[in-house]
Amino acid sequence: MKALAIAGTELRMMLRDRGSVFFIFLMPMMLILVVGVAFGSGGDARVGLVVQDGGPLAARMAAELRELSGLRVRVVSDVEDLTADVERGRLEAGVVIPDGYDRAVRAGSAGVVRFVSREGAMDGVRLGFRVQAVAGQETERLKAARYAASQGDGPLDEMLARADRTAPSVPEVAVETVTVGEEQIYADAEQFDVGASQQLVLFIFLTAMNGSVAMIVSRRLGIANRMLATPTPVRTILAGTALARVGLALFQGLVLMIGSAALFGVGWGSPAGAAALLVAFCLAGGGAAMLAGAIFRTEQQVNGVGLLLSLGLGALGGSMMPMEFFSPALRTVAFLIPHGWANDGFAVLVLEGGGLGDILVNVGVLLAYAAVLLALGTWLLRRALLSGVR
Repeated sequence: MKALAIAGTELRMMLRDRGSVFFIFLMPMMLILVVGVAFGSGGDARVGLVVQDGGPLAARMAAELRELSGLRVRVVSDVEDLTADVERGRLEAGVVIPDGYDRAVRAGSAGVVRFVSREGAMDGVRLGFRVQAVAGQETERLKAARYAASQGDGPLDEMLARADRTAPSVPEVAVETVTVGEEQIYADAEQFDVGASQQLVLFIFLTAMNGSVAMIVSRRLGIANRMLATPTPVRTILAGTALARVGLALFQGLVLMIGSAALFGVGWGSPAGAAALLVAFCLAGGGAAMLAGAIFRTEQQVNGVGLLLSLGLGALGGSMMPMEFFSPALRTVAFLIPHGWANDGFAVLVLEGGGLGDILVNVGVLLAYAAVLLALGTWLLRRALLSGVR
């Protein structure tokens, strides 16, 4: 019971600061939102449409674009506004049907449709192919109608209507798609799924490391010595200190999981698998915090070195970029640290639909890290307490 009381006291100390509450809970949620909006692939692509021609052929082209699945087409008043919206990221791409489109097509000239996207944007390239496909279909329709009209079968508008009636009876060419090699991008992932698990791993470890500050303050103010003066065994003090770090990490992880699921629709996969992975990584993070609290002597050391260490390990372990984009050498490095095993396990659960049995190795490795870190941190902290080091 004393260990729980010590853990509760330290948790209240760490959560008393409003800045800590923002950093522990609100900032990760904000980053999940930002990463999902900026890089997520979920949801319909936003495409702007400027129709400067009032003819029926231009109207048909616009209607074909609106019927494309996966697109949210928005009519924009002019080209300048469309370009500005694409540049600022409010639209993924834009299409302009210029004035004179109908006249050019009816005269047998090329009807030009402009496509606007940001340079180098993968969404723009993908959407450009889809717009080209629509334009290609419309071109074939016009060619057929124009040929029939040239044979004296009737005017162009009548031949276009005949082409539309005939098209459903014409056999289509079937395209069979075969994917070879290993899939590197999770096509079925929702918009916020990838970023949520990465930010969870990054901030749990970062918060645990920052929790080492309270351990140093406790020694500097003599709180640990006063506890030793009471009939409280050293092992109880150490147990309470470790429980506080692991408890804070678990609390933060649960808040982020539940909050991201409620606000952004993140699916964490198998509940048993997610719980096991979360507990294992929180134990590893708590062990790292114990070790940092025993090694460092000042708050400045923890805030500086601890921050750099947390961000560095997060980057190497796939918390800032999916490990599917890592080179083989960097991927090997990722699995030398707990972050790599945690991120890989959450990818299996969240993005591949795996279960607890698929991540048993990940959980086992994280528990091994936790055992080593907790044992080493507890031993060093016990020495520091008994020797009176502050």
